[in-house]
Amino acid sequence: MRIGAIAMSLGALVVACTIGTAESAEKLPGAGISVQPADQNYADEWFERDIVSMGLEDLGYEVKPSASMQLQSAILSVGSGDATFYATYDDPLHSSIWEKAGGSAKLQPVGTLAENFLQGYLIDKKTADAFNIKTINQFKDPKIAKLFDNDGDGKAELYGCQTGWGCERVIEHQMDAYGLRDTVQHLQGSYEAIIADAIERIKAGTPTLYYSWSPMWLTTVLTPGKNVVWLTVDHTDLPKDLEGAKTIVPGIGNLGFTFFSERVIANTAFLDANPAAQKWFELLKVPQEDISANSLRIHEGHGKPEDIRKNAEDWRQKHRVQWDAWIAEAKAAAK
Repeated sequence: MRIGAIAMSLGALVVACTIGTAESAEKLPGAGISVQPADQNYADEWFERDIVSMGLEDLGYEVKPSASMQLQSAILSVGSGDATFYATYDDPLHSSIWEKAGGSAKLQPVGTLAENFLQGYLIDKKTADAFNIKTINQFKDPKIAKLFDNDGDGKAELYGCQTGWGCERVIEHQMDAYGLRDTVQHLQGSYEAIIADAIERIKAGTPTLYYSWSPMWLTTVLTPGKNVVWLTVDHTDLPKDLEGAKTIVPGIGNLGFTFFSERVIANTAFLDANPAAQKWFELLKVPQEDISANSLRIHEGHGKPEDIRKNAEDWRQKHRVQWDAWIAEAKAAAK
């Protein structure tokens, strides 16, 4: 009996050691570490945020519910350490906010989540063709501007950029640089609200000028080359911190705005202490068409947080082989 008991004890010990060794080998690099995402409470960006967060969860990190705030506050909170990352930093559009938040000493853009986004001015194709309007500079002409006047003040209404996004700073700069201040009125507010009015005007056949970017759902409703056209500029003129940026699009011309990329921006101290997370940020790529498709689903009424999380989970499953390879490489970076 004693010999049997000893054998059983030894067997149990071996099993326990084996389990302990396996658990140790499988310990994830993010175990015991909490992460705080930040966002600007804009549903179109939650898809990317959720994909970033799911990868961190697969690495063992405890990802807290995202903290919503204004864009500048979100980036500043990453710099201060109150938040860990913001998933949709637009580079170089948000570079001035990054610098104010402390620059690379405090927070750093990592990887390139999605790249080569276009942005610029567009008008309805009907008016563009009828009056041979090709550049935003033509709006300096009061006769051209008056075509787009909806309130009787003689100025064209430009459905513009939401305050705080960064694009409004470029538009305001160009209003002066291109001599448009006396003939164009820059309308600002909630982008979703003002662009809804622009859509209705174009559907009604009314001349309409607006700012937008691609990819996003709007291009499925107002499609460049079909019912709207991009306007070019006769020369590039950008705020000083954006000078030298690429603005010429093959097949379209000079849009006057920088191309931009979506990047994860994360707290520098966190990156230094978490090479697995940094590697994940560096590796993750989301095709433009997937971002645009998610944006369209939101516009069609599927914009609740749980809807977007489901979209992100479906995206992970669709790209499971690549996803698992990225996670494995991120885990390896921690060793």
